[in-house]
Amino acid sequence: MHCKLWLALSVCLLLPTSDAGRQMPKLSAKKLCADSECSHPILIARALQDYYPGDCRFIPIRQGQLIYVYAMLKDRGNLFWAGSVQDTYYGQQEARIGHFPSSVVEETHPLMPATTEVKTTKWDFYCN
Repeated sequence: MHCKLWLALSVCLLLPTSDAGRQMPKLSAKKLCADSECSHPILIARALQDYYPGDCRFIPIRQGQLIYVYAMLKDRGNLFWAGSVQDTYYGQQEARIGHFPSSVVEETHPLMPATTEVKTTKWDFYCN
């Protein structure tokens, strides 16, 4: 009996614990964007500090890194933004897209006003 229990526990510990490929809870019902598709960046921001995400909806950010911001989530006091970062050397790493706390960045270059309110969908918070 103990062997079966030990085997079951071992298998559970070895299974991947990633959030990839599943729907995560919504962070907000709405977001502000430059256009209805959220395809144009609103601003460029610079990371004030390193940020290590808690789950797959968020992106890791290193201090000094530039972030292109495409959306600002509403309903939570503008706590989270969505954007993309690319490694310091062009082509070294794919651009990563996801959410991050607005408190870890400073706005450096406004690009377009975020005047279009868009409803978020399940794909805004899907982990792939």
